[in-house]
Formats: sequence, C-alpha cells, structure tokens
Amino acid sequence: MAADIEDSRYARFALRCSSFAEKWFPDSWVFAALAVIIVAVATMAMGAKPTDAAMAFGDGFWSLIPFTMQMAFVVIGGYVVASSPPAVKLIDRLARIPKNGRSAVAWVALISMVASLLNWGLSLVFGGLLVRALARRTDLKMDYRAAGAAAYLGLGAVWALGLSSSAAQLQANPASLPPSILSITGVIPFTQTIFLWQSGVMLLALIVISLIIAYATAPGPNTARDAKACGIDPSFNLPPLQPRTRPGEWLEHSPLLTILLVLLAAGWLFHEFSTKPAISAISGLNTYNFLFLMLGALLHWRPRSFLDAVARAVPTTTGVLIQFPLYGSIAALMTTVKGSDAQTLAHHISTFFVSIASHDTYALLMGVYSAILGFFIPSGGGKWIIEAPYVMQVATDLNYHLGWAVQIYNAAEALPNLINPFYMLPLLGVLGLKARDLIGFSFVQLLVHTPLVLFLLWALGTTLTYTAPVMP
Repeated sequence: MAADIEDSRYARFALRCSSFAEKWFPDSWVFAALAVIIVAVATMAMGAKPTDAAMAFGDGFWSLIPFTMQMAFVVIGGYVVASSPPAVKLIDRLARIPKNGRSAVAWVALISMVASLLNWGLSLVFGGLLVRALARRTDLKMDYRAAGAAAYLGLGAVWALGLSSSAAQLQANPASLPPSILSITGVIPFTQTIFLWQSGVMLLALIVISLIIAYATAPGPNTARDAKACGIDPSFNLPPLQPRTRPGEWLEHSPLLTILLVLLAAGWLFHEFSTKPAISAISGLNTYNFLFLMLGALLHWRPRSFLDAVARAVPTTTGVLIQFPLYGSIAALMTTVKGSDAQTLAHHISTFFVSIASHDTYALLMGVYSAILGFFIPSGGGKWIIEAPYVMQVATDLNYHLGWAVQIYNAAEALPNLINPFYMLPLLGVLGLKARDLIGFSFVQLLVHTPLVLFLLWALGTTLTYTAPVMP
C-alpha cells in the first residue's frame, strides 16, 4: 500500500510491518503448533528420548484445562457485561469523543491500558467493542487494524503492573504459594511490588510512550484500512427480545430468576470480601468470573437476554479452546523432559542467565530471560511458579530487592505478549481479525518497549535495597 504524504515515517514503518505480517504470519494455531515442534526438537537435541518428548506432549496437552475454562469464562463474562444495554450505551458515549482516526487509536489504547490495571480480560473485550463502535463512525477514517492493536496494549504493556498481576497476587497470598517458593521469598505484600513508587514511574512511562507510538503509527485517512476494507461488519446492535410464544418461556422473560440468583451471589460475595482483603478476594479468577457473570445477568435483567449474550460470546472462545492445550504441551516439554545430563530445557536456559548474573546485571538478565521464556510459556501465574524457585533464589543470594524481582518478571513477561497470539485470541474473536492483522503495529511497540523496559528495570532497581524475606 502506498503511503500518503501525510503519514509519519512511523506510520509507514508500521504499515510495512503489518503488510509483512499479513503476508507471512500463519494462523495463531499454526504458530503454536510450530512452537511445540521447535521445543520438542530442542529437548531431543539435549539427548532426550523421542518417547519422552511424545509423553510430555500428551501429558501436558490437558494440563491447562482449568485455566482454559477460566480464560473462556473471562471472555464470556467480559463479553456479556460489555454487551449489556448499559455498557453498550457507555461504549457509544466513549466512541463519540475522538475527533479523527489517529486520536481514536490513541483513545482506544488509553482505555485498554486503564482497564487492564483492573483486569486484563475486561480490557480485551471492552477495548474490542470500543474499536467496533469507533469503526461505525465513517467520519473518523480510522485504521481498524491499528485500533485493534491499540486495544491489545493493555495486555502488551501494563497489565502485569496492575491488580491482575498473577505473580504479585501469588506472592502476597501465602496460602497460594507452593512451599518451595514460600521458603525462599516469604510473603511479599503489594506495597513491595505493584504499589512501589518505582512501579508507578514505570507504569506512567509505559502508558505515555505507548500512547505516543499508537498515535504516531496510526495511518492517516488516505491510507487507513477501515473495517469494511478488512472484510468486517462493525455493526453491533442488540437484538430485540423475541416475544413469548408459549407458557414455558415466561421465566426466560421474567427478571425473577435473575433477582434471586443475584441475591444469592451477593450473599456469597459479601462473605468473600468481608473475610478477605478486597484485593485478595478479587485476585482469584474464579471469583472474578463469578462476579462478572452475575453482574452480566443483572445488567441484562432478563434470562433470555443474558443467554442470548452468552450464545454470542461463545464463538469468541474458539481460539482459546483449541490453542491453549498446545501451550500446556510446550510448558510440559520445557519443564519435565530431561536430556542426557538429567536436566530440563528450562533449567538450561535459567542456568545460563543465572551463571552470568550479578547484583548490577540481575535486572537486565532476568528481564531478558523472563521475556524469552514468556514467548513460549505465556501463562503469567503458571510461568512464575516455574521461574520463581531459581530466579528468587538468585535474588536472595545477590541481596537484591525481592519485590522488585517480582516486578522485573511482571514488566518483562508482558513484552512477548505484543507479538504472541496467545492472549490475543479473545480480542481477535471480538474484532473478527487475525493475529497477523495486529502484529505489524504491536511489533513497533515492542521495538520501543524492550529497551525502555529493560533500562527502567535496571535504573529503578538501583534505588531499592534488600529486605530479608518475611515468613508468615
């Protein structure tokens, strides 16, 4: 696509990256399958038996079933809430604010990043529906792909620095930590991780830089590809409820069941939040999903409307359901298959970084390591359980601030999300796009984020001093 003179060089570069991704990037399932093969070959190159690799592939395939279901319900719950009449009205109001296509892309990025600090699932669905609402405004001449990539910035930039950080939540709750980690790190409260002023500085810097890049890389009106050019119908009209045709349907159209269920849910939630710290209570995916499903039922008011919304949401989980098992296999291959020296691939990777680390280089090396491993195991909570025993042991040996070590993981493990289709799946389902449609734009973000994040992790880490682990 020829670049218009009004487009900045950043926008032209993003368009070239996007064109390359559209041409050469396969479907995200193919991407995951290739990753399985690469990791399996790597284990055999270490001397592992092919039968061991095959067993790990099969054993790990279903290992993420609970997480897969939770992720599916994150999408369903977020979609149901975001597609409720009150939320649709809010999204429509937000969609009226931008004045042109580029400002619309930056606006989506801001909303997505702010929402991700509360919960990354909400940022994907709400951001995706906001993109569709903006795409219905033909006066904006907004690039649908750039806006979609902006909606992904919550996951690709700042989510792990907010309340939905799996690592920070695990470290703050001793009951959730495996003994092997608790004995090394003790309990690390939020005041030593996401609520550090250093974390606030990093968060603010990432938001500002991400907004600048999103605006600068958004194509101008003459080169923008709108939703129609991408083969997408951006319309999102709440279908009217069909009139009742038989007596058996009266409960479907009555709010009675909704009211009773929400009352029961309110009782459970009251107990949950009154017996636990609010942050601890909402940190569980089950509690979060329960809250959003019940909120969705309340906002839709009538069961028929709620069920129709769920039916529309389920197709957006297709990629999650079919792809997540492959990531479970990758994790198993990396952590359970042993080579001729009786060590795993993950161990060899970590040993390399650990052997060359010092107090001054810890932030840089662990940041690079977490980002690389995160590309193959993009499961925040699960990957932290894999990394923490040796990463935190090294931090302790080097007298490095343990809370900032958690933040190094948080900030660095978000980097590969920018080009990894793993967490894109719910957003792609809402947008109707492929991963390759977004990666061209998110790759530009990655080029800037990587040196910035690594520098900030190192520089801000020098302002902190070591504190011994606090055992419960």
